[in-house]
Amino acid sequence: MMRPIPPPGPYTFDMAQPALPPPGFDELSPDEKLEYIQALWDRFVEHPEEVPVPDWHRQVIAERLAAHRRGETALLPWSGVREELLARLRTVR
Repeated sequence: MMRPIPPPGPYTFDMAQPALPPPGFDELSPDEKLEYIQALWDRFVEHPEEVPVPDWHRQVIAERLAAHRRGETALLPWSGVREELLARLRTVR
């Protein structure tokens, strides 16, 4: 059985914490907020090597990969995962 993912702890890299949300964000329309978020995401995509990865993320990945290699995890094709997620969404509404 896999251990649950721990909540993010204090960052271990040197980065000033920005004000969240940024000034003026709450005054944006929902569409403008989504555009802003997409623009931020696009900036990360341009240079993924610059995105810091916390040590606990690496640990979770290592544990999951080791469990997979030991045959302790079940794998589902994407189509099965998608169907399951869509079924969950239908029951929530």
